[in-house]
Amino acid sequence: MKLMFASDIHGSLPATELLLARFADSDARWLVLLGDFLNHGPRNPLPEGYAPGEVAKRLNTVADRIIAVRGNCDSEVDQMLLEFPVTAPWQQVLLARQRLFLTHGHLYSPDNLPPLAAGDVLIYGHTHIPVAARYGEQFHFNPGSVSMPKGGYPASYGFLNDDTLSVITLETSQVIAQIAISP
Repeated sequence: MKLMFASDIHGSLPATELLLARFADSDARWLVLLGDFLNHGPRNPLPEGYAPGEVAKRLNTVADRIIAVRGNCDSEVDQMLLEFPVTAPWQQVLLARQRLFLTHGHLYSPDNLPPLAAGDVLIYGHTHIPVAARYGEQFHFNPGSVSMPKGGYPASYGFLNDDTLSVITLETSQVIAQIAISP
């Protein structure tokens, strides 16, 4: 299975357009959005090209290929603009041998784990910092942020290709972190 992951768009139109171009060029079946779609939030500055209405329009062009979870900056008003479900606090994707637990990261996180079985993968955003690591019997993956990266990292997204999760830079498509998630 091939999936693309993105988090923390925060209403940035240039980041959204580049993300959707990367998605169109990939052979990913689904675009998994890990929250904070349209709003920048009270603690963040406005991202480059802040245009939440236009971001909603662009995302809606692939609404039938999006799996999404709600972030801490998302509200029910956002659902009025977005044509795909965005209010679930978490979702699960079942692979042949393991589960991907999808969340934004403000409710469930590495510091507050949901119940996970051996081999399961916690996939989250929120921190704007990429992670691809194994912790005990589980895996943790954060694709970073496409619009407002932190920690000195570039804007990035994630990609699952069979059993390998990669963090890839949005601008240059360079792999900056990777982990095999074979249970």
